[in-house]
Amino acid sequence: MDTLGTVLVTEEQIAEAVTRMGAEISADYEGKELLLVGILKGAFLTMADLARAIQVPVEFDFMAVSSYGDATKSSGVVRILKDLDQEISDRHVVIVEDIVDTGLTLHYLLENLRVRQPASLEIAALLVKEGIQQIPIDVKYRGFDIPPDFVVGYGLDYAGLFRNLPYVTVLDESDLPEI
Repeated sequence: MDTLGTVLVTEEQIAEAVTRMGAEISADYEGKELLLVGILKGAFLTMADLARAIQVPVEFDFMAVSSYGDATKSSGVVRILKDLDQEISDRHVVIVEDIVDTGLTLHYLLENLRVRQPASLEIAALLVKEGIQQIPIDVKYRGFDIPPDFVVGYGLDYAGLFRNLPYVTVLDESDLPEI
């Protein structure tokens, strides 16, 4: 089974993008305290590298949501599996995502977090899939726009596999076992 296809984003390209995003966030939040909210599990590598690239004081929190299960397409049904441990009222918050595709999950999260009245709420995403957003999402800090293929690596998975790849690659869906 040869499920890994074309490498879309190399390890070096990821490092450059994360450094650039960290510099942008540092400039925008200079003199402010920042809370990064990582969306588990996929964003953990992006968040770790991004946090090291940010040059302002930063705290971390995490949420876990599900809209995929083990499928390769979002179900559109979002469940919060783990909520924030900290209050975000009057705080500057940047949501860190691995990938934005349909926008349904992120829209749900934004609505959920806005009612908690943060001072500001922005999104940092390593990848944004082109042409499949059902709900427009403003991703202020973005690494790459990619085609609407199913991708794995650098935190992104298929049925829990491939998160450890240091690059992002297309997954050949025709060669996947049924799950």
